[in-house]
Amino acid sequence: MDQSLQERLHLALEQQRAAFRAEMMPSLAVRKDRLQRVRAMTAKYEEELAAAISQDFGNRARQETLLADVFTVESGAKHALRHLRRWMKPKRVPTALHFLPASNRLMPQPLGVVGVLSPWNYPYYLAMAPAMAALAAGNRVMIKPSELTPATSALMARMVAEFFKPEEMQVITGDAEVGRAFSHLPFDHLFFTGSTAVGRLVAQAAAQHLTPVTLELGGKSPALVDPSCDLKLTAQRLAFGMLLNAGQTCVAPDYALVPRALVQPLVAELTAAVRRLYPTLDANPDYTSIATERHHARLLALLADAKARGAQLITTHEEQVSGRKLVPHILLGVTPEMTVMQDEIFGPLLPIVPYDSLDEALAFINRMDRPLALYWFGRDAAVQQRVLEQTHAGGVTINDCIWHLGQEDQPFGGVGASGIGSYHGDWGFRTFSKEKPVFIQSAFAGTKLFYPPYGKTFERLLGLLKKIV
Repeated sequence: MDQSLQERLHLALEQQRAAFRAEMMPSLAVRKDRLQRVRAMTAKYEEELAAAISQDFGNRARQETLLADVFTVESGAKHALRHLRRWMKPKRVPTALHFLPASNRLMPQPLGVVGVLSPWNYPYYLAMAPAMAALAAGNRVMIKPSELTPATSALMARMVAEFFKPEEMQVITGDAEVGRAFSHLPFDHLFFTGSTAVGRLVAQAAAQHLTPVTLELGGKSPALVDPSCDLKLTAQRLAFGMLLNAGQTCVAPDYALVPRALVQPLVAELTAAVRRLYPTLDANPDYTSIATERHHARLLALLADAKARGAQLITTHEEQVSGRKLVPHILLGVTPEMTVMQDEIFGPLLPIVPYDSLDEALAFINRMDRPLALYWFGRDAAVQQRVLEQTHAGGVTINDCIWHLGQEDQPFGGVGASGIGSYHGDWGFRTFSKEKPVFIQSAFAGTKLFYPPYGKTFERLLGLLKKIV
């Protein structure tokens, strides 16, 4: 590893750590000011962000960036500003009877310097959302954005340098080597969003310093369609979830489990829904390109592998596309050995798996790694409850896709192979805080009765405690 790179990163970390030591408990006013600056920065540069992200992708709908990268940051900042005073307040917690009149408190305390490794698919939101939570909790922040979105990463570095001192928050740009060096820094907390494979490497790097990690990963998020569903509405919402950002979303539906009798009707409705959303593809500014040549080639390889192994590929459009745009595909006849059913897709492809009973569908989901998201479509409340109780997922949306990710009053995070830890709202504040337990002893404490020398009084008191606890 390049020595000068390592020294530069350690210098940046030590600069922030020294600033934190000088202000270990930032006031409410200081934290609000930092969040307000994130809002002002986002508002000032929203159009430049849309242009930079579109440049990096080859084409990305301006409206998708304004919704998924800009609005989400603005709404997260507003939510934190509204609730920050309550989050910061020490919480009174119960005190056992035998310790009265003493009392207990939980005091949220900033951890120090937080590192954020952010991905390319929503490059602004997935950098700023954890950064805002860390700032709200009173920390300093260093961000390493993806090298796969160079224009956006350079713009973010310029934006943050304009609105923040480097000892408050800064963006470190660079290639994969910089990312690896960044993950080895002794942060007080390291937050990573990306693939499960890279997440394992990040966790191993952080373990060298016993740095706590939050890993927001992905996996194969199922959409389970029940016979009781509204088929047309289900298709419309599946199409949106499948094609937002051309499927390059960590919580996009990765395959659909469909009652066997509904497979062909759903394919027809889904194809029609996709065409309503995107009447054309190639010259349509609303339809996003695949971000890189490597990812485009990977998706083509998934299709080729599936076709070679016997899958039926159904295209939603007959037109030819250029550049890195990819025609949406519905895949029938998929089998577990196909790569498309093993790897997270991250593109506009949706395999459909037929099922004959709910038991079969649940067993299929539970054989896979636990996903970041699960979607259920139907109107049978008893089935819905069974699905919720008998599956694991980082989060669930009922009768739609993706929207659970936008809930600031709910935690967002994975489970098992789809991640460790959570954030958003209060959960983000707590992720980047140490909730320090404080026991406040009374001058009239009876605990001195348990001091030596021991005798019959001790035995009687211990016996009494065993009866009352």
